[in-house]
Amino acid sequence: MSNPVITHQPGAGGYGTNVQTGDWSTGLCSCCSDSLVCAIGLFCPMAMSCYTANKYGENCCLAWLPGGMTAIRTHMRLTYGIQGTICNDTLMTFFCGPCEMCRMAREIRIRNGDISL
Repeated sequence: MSNPVITHQPGAGGYGTNVQTGDWSTGLCSCCSDSLVCAIGLFCPMAMSCYTANKYGENCCLAWLPGGMTAIRTHMRLTYGIQGTICNDTLMTFFCGPCEMCRMAREIRIRNGDISL
């Protein structure tokens, strides 16, 4: 019995087998595509962050912790195969928090079939 010959060394792996080739379903300021999410995000951003975390399957308190929305965005991006980096996730949730939170909620609703584009 012969031993197999290894011709390639394993490269740096990504997150599981997920390939990041996609993009977000809506833009950062695409409020018109889901006016309910936009209204809740505008008038009560804490409720929107709790809703987003809950719909994604996380405890709603995670959204209130420092870095919680960044963690959810990063996990969401990796799960859905959306291109980006952790640095970008951090910047988007810090500087564009309410708008990014609404985009994440829209993404979940679109992927769950609650709304269509």
